[in-house]
Amino acid sequence: MNFILYSDVNDSSISQSLGRPEYSYFFVLKAYRPVLESLGRVHVVSSVAEVDPLYRQLQQAGEQCLFLSFSPPHKTPTDLQCPMVCVVAWEFDSIPAEHWDNDTRHDWSQTLARHGRVITLSSHTAQAIHRTLGEDFPVLVLPTPLWERFADVRQVYPSNSVNQGTTLQIKGCIIDSHALGLSADGLIAPLLDEPELQSGAESVEEPQPEPTPEPEPQVLAPPPLTLRRRVFISKHYLLLWYREAVRDLVPNTVRALLGRFRSPPRLAEPALLPELETQPVVTTESEASEPVEHPQAIFPDTSQRVEINVSGVVYVSVFNPDDGRKNWHHLITAFCWALRDAQDATLVLKMTQNDLSTYYVELITLLSQLSPFACRVVVMHGYLQDEEFARLYGAASFYVNASRCEGLCLPLMEFMSCARPVIAPNHTAMRDYIDERVAFIVKSSHEPTIWPEDARILYRTLRHRPDWGSLKAAYEDSYAMAKNHPEAYQAMAAAANERMREYCSFAPVQQRLAQFLGQVPGSETKPLAAEAGIASC
Repeated sequence: MNFILYSDVNDSSISQSLGRPEYSYFFVLKAYRPVLESLGRVHVVSSVAEVDPLYRQLQQAGEQCLFLSFSPPHKTPTDLQCPMVCVVAWEFDSIPAEHWDNDTRHDWSQTLARHGRVITLSSHTAQAIHRTLGEDFPVLVLPTPLWERFADVRQVYPSNSVNQGTTLQIKGCIIDSHALGLSADGLIAPLLDEPELQSGAESVEEPQPEPTPEPEPQVLAPPPLTLRRRVFISKHYLLLWYREAVRDLVPNTVRALLGRFRSPPRLAEPALLPELETQPVVTTESEASEPVEHPQAIFPDTSQRVEINVSGVVYVSVFNPDDGRKNWHHLITAFCWALRDAQDATLVLKMTQNDLSTYYVELITLLSQLSPFACRVVVMHGYLQDEEFARLYGAASFYVNASRCEGLCLPLMEFMSCARPVIAPNHTAMRDYIDERVAFIVKSSHEPTIWPEDARILYRTLRHRPDWGSLKAAYEDSYAMAKNHPEAYQAMAAAANERMREYCSFAPVQQRLAQFLGQVPGSETKPLAAEAGIASC
């Protein structure tokens, strides 16, 4: 059997593709490849146009062929000659079963019905497909086989409840809350009234007026809001409303289009960044009447290789901050409220996003609003090589997930495969492998939402709303365990490792795939490549 594999992202483009909606499929392909190689020959193509010519060539040689498309169904062709199956990651409770914009490709039920079968990454996705296409429709639930890849990490970095010190490195930048000098006062630009603006002028001695009775204290009214400031404040609150209430409902295609018109963020309102030092200004009367332009935000240099040392009880999370599912504001706020007095508690956030400007000001604003706090928040921006990612795995005491929905969550599975306990909900795909033995569970409830690609923005499906109080309690309980009950921590770490061995090791995944394809596994299996992943699939 010959397997033709395709993903829109490949080895040469992955470092520039962080944050793209389909980049996670690349890591699924890489994880599946060794299993497929144990069952036949594998051909990876860079374009769908290469599939049929290769298929005809192999067919003339008398060889069987199957095309595996690691792409969403609406981006998967249905007119190829080569038999094919789609590998689907999906996090909502129903699949698109209607079309819009006169494009029938948006109707997944039609596409999958034409393919005749499908491979999903979780039982949650399989149930969503069965609800639409019926219980008899052939669906294979096949998690990515990754447990063996982390044998070296488990050996070099055994799980420890309290980290004695690990140096993390990255080509990019590191934002450290301990080095920022955070203050909520820095969020508001000072408004200078007329006497203050003229404070630099020389004073002239004037005749002393006759003494008069001291007037009653008065509350000075704030200076009147100019039209320019009113517009700025309106834009600021409109942006906050969009981020909190609307952004998750906007299709990814529309969001990408809006991103092209995003102007560089201004500094003074809503945030004053720590890199800029405020200097006293002497302004003449003529200059005071002219509008003052606030400087633009100055972002850290992302071209250097930088490092940082972390220690104590270390929480790690890997996600794309532009992905509304990831709920990263709650990750930070719950951590800072739960452990605000714990100097040895650190939250490390590895961002899988190329563009620092999409979240930098928002992040600094959030941290400033939470200050002061003794705990530490470290944000890593850039691409991690395998050995650098291995140190991140080793540094973690816990992995944290507070997502609204997940198609699989590869980073969560990877840290569990490194014998790290987790904080996570047990909804959507995570329900397959998360329970009380391996995790501090974050409670959640259903909420209506849209299909991500639905340009009509109609509520057609459900996702989950994590409970912030439950997340805060999970931080508190996990920290108490790490500090006071190391034996309970080690038991949970061992259970997490064992759960991944049962769920996503090579042998059971190979057996399920062979049965689905009507094959018998070969007597020899090829080892999995020791390659780290950063996907959020």
